[in-house]
Amino acid sequence: MPELPEVEALVGFLRERTSGHLIASAELGQISALKTYAPPLDALVGRRVTDVVRHGKWLDVRAAAPDEPEAEPLHLVFHLARGGWLRWSEKAPTTPVRPRAGGGGGNRPTLALRVRFDDGAGFDLTEAGTRKRLAVYVVADPDDVPQIASLGVEPMSDAFTPEVLAALLAGKNQQVKGLLRDQGAIAGIGNAYSDEILLVARTSPFRLTKTYAAPSGASPGTPSDDVVALHAAIRDVLHEAVTASSGRPAAELKDAKRRGMRVHGRTGEPCPGWDGVPCGDTVHEVSFADRSLQYCPTCQTGGQVLADRRMSRLLR
Repeated sequence: MPELPEVEALVGFLRERTSGHLIASAELGQISALKTYAPPLDALVGRRVTDVVRHGKWLDVRAAAPDEPEAEPLHLVFHLARGGWLRWSEKAPTTPVRPRAGGGGGNRPTLALRVRFDDGAGFDLTEAGTRKRLAVYVVADPDDVPQIASLGVEPMSDAFTPEVLAALLAGKNQQVKGLLRDQGAIAGIGNAYSDEILLVARTSPFRLTKTYAAPSGASPGTPSDDVVALHAAIRDVLHEAVTASSGRPAAELKDAKRRGMRVHGRTGEPCPGWDGVPCGDTVHEVSFADRSLQYCPTCQTGGQVLADRRMSRLLR
């Protein structure tokens, strides 16, 4: 699934390539992908792109009426989900798209949406797999999308401070990896980058958030050293990934993400170390029904190997 760094790169690419251009056509390929009916999808046609922004993992293409530049724009908002992707073409197909109700089988990508611009370029939103979760909205306000309205703090913003993170950790007792992936708490981090963050923070993915509380006697509101370390890991990992992704065309982002991972998706490989110095251990995995996580026992769990949750509970 594309996460904050890849979505940020897509935003930058689309902003540079589409700003100022008119939308020549917007055609639906997968009926289930469109979650709104008013305004209709074709209300975007003839509008000029004024900006492209990000909300967590959501992309927002803003398009204003060319004869009313000061009027509120419409927003083409979409979430790529696990199997979705944006495919850019300098010469987009002009043959009509035939909407279909059902998805394709296997991992073969199916067309969900095609948008073409006045210079002939455009993009397709495609989705692989049988579980169709890619979502497209046309709205007057991004907050009309419930998932956007409920997003938590942006981790790359000035609003995300160690004090804010401490409050989120104290809000309820849960595993820290679950908090990092909770879009209502922190927007934009998913399964892959939470693995990377926890390695750099030298923290077990199953550490409980209540253990991050400041020691007794600390000044009220003062984050613990572990909170400060986790906050720094979040900012450092995301900043590094955003920098690595910036300026890349959409076609290169997936491979760039895979190459940049330290532990995620690298089960059985040597751990590169939380600080870039190989620790001598190998990357381990814990599997769940629909996903898996990767971690290093030496760097994160004091050498303890965590049990596969499909077969038993976490070893203590």
